[in-house]
Amino acid sequence: MLFSSISFIYYFLPLVFILYFLSPKRYKNMVLLVSSLLFYFFGEPIYTSILIFSTIVDFVHSLLIEKYRGQKLAKIALVSSIVINVSILGFFKYYDFFIENINILLQTDFELLGLSLPIGISFFTFQTMSYTIDVYRGEARAQKSIFGLGTYIALFPQLIAGPIVRYKTIAEEINNREHSYDNFAYGIKRFVVGLCKKVLIANALGELSVIATGANNMSVLFYWIGAISFSIQIYFDFSGYSDMAIGLGRIFGFHFLENFNYPYVSKSISEFWSRWHISLGSWFKDYVYVPLGGNRGSKLKWIRNIFIVWFLTGFWHGASWNFVIWGLYFGMILFFEKLYLRKILERVPSIFQHAYVLFVVLISFVIFNNESLIDIAIYLKGMFGLLDIPVVNQESLYYLKSYSTIIIISIVGATPFVKKCYLRLSNHNFINIAEPLTYIALILIITGYLVDASFNPFLYFRF
Repeated sequence: MLFSSISFIYYFLPLVFILYFLSPKRYKNMVLLVSSLLFYFFGEPIYTSILIFSTIVDFVHSLLIEKYRGQKLAKIALVSSIVINVSILGFFKYYDFFIENINILLQTDFELLGLSLPIGISFFTFQTMSYTIDVYRGEARAQKSIFGLGTYIALFPQLIAGPIVRYKTIAEEINNREHSYDNFAYGIKRFVVGLCKKVLIANALGELSVIATGANNMSVLFYWIGAISFSIQIYFDFSGYSDMAIGLGRIFGFHFLENFNYPYVSKSISEFWSRWHISLGSWFKDYVYVPLGGNRGSKLKWIRNIFIVWFLTGFWHGASWNFVIWGLYFGMILFFEKLYLRKILERVPSIFQHAYVLFVVLISFVIFNNESLIDIAIYLKGMFGLLDIPVVNQESLYYLKSYSTIIIISIVGATPFVKKCYLRLSNHNFINIAEPLTYIALILIITGYLVDASFNPFLYFRF
């Protein structure tokens, strides 16, 4: 079930609100757990059992870790938990990828399973792993109620596309959280903002990206339109989902950490990744990079650690070589940036720093959006005029003009400009009347789009 769907906004969500806020405090987690399992069941009837199994596995293992803390059995329980979680993720997400590559390398004919990927498995697997690791490290206490742990793991606002919420971040709020008008109002506003990003901006840019990359009469301009529109689309798609998740979480009394912080205003790729998909970056840093040694030790080990992390970051996104290349591409850029480029970037005007980041990110999303290595090469050749095509044609100019308004809005919206304007206006009295009316108008506009729209995918659902 999509957040940006009529069934979720007007049927599922109001019913959950009614049941949740009418329930006594001791039953609120149960309402959330059942609602979350039903939410997942609507999209994945069979694979709901995997979600429940993962919850049971980590509930049992965390209790064993806490019971035998400081003993060898605690480490065995931790390793067992990690192996089970990684095995489930690996089987469903990567089995066919490995078999396909083995068949190519060894000229074998092993059968592919063709399993569909359980929605959100990469997100909830990382959450369950972080939970048991934090319990082992003593950074969190084991949850004594399986329903409490199930509420955390299956919580529908962030279940299928993040952000990756650490248990220790909301541990106190599992059983003791505040419900207030301010939280509810903030949550609704944040949810509507996310809906706007998704429905009004990301969907329109997604249509343009599909048109530009699938046009019969290609031009260099069309290749650039496709690359730019996809790069902005994926930002508004994913940050919009994160906004909706954070907003829904706040309504129910949970404070999820921010997942995006205007990454396209960055002046370096290091800064970009401190602003983009923050929960994933911090997860790999805390559970992979630092345990490997981080930047401590020899330069060779540091280089090894960087490329391990970025190989895994790319591979986490999908079982395809383009994602691996995408991850290693960023690993390489960050390596050179930390050693050589940082000093150069600090000396040049800000506009060149921004241009460098936007160019590197744009190329990265060309790699990200094309599964075939041949398609990546063709696309890059098309962007840089290395194919036998015109620089500009009438069709590309037509679509550029047709979508120019949404492109401009999206570029401005990807910067803190709108937020700064809102903060300035918030001091004026008229905002108390204008703000609720604006949100009501946006909901009505979004509803009209959803009733009429056929293009409404969430890009990160496939991860």
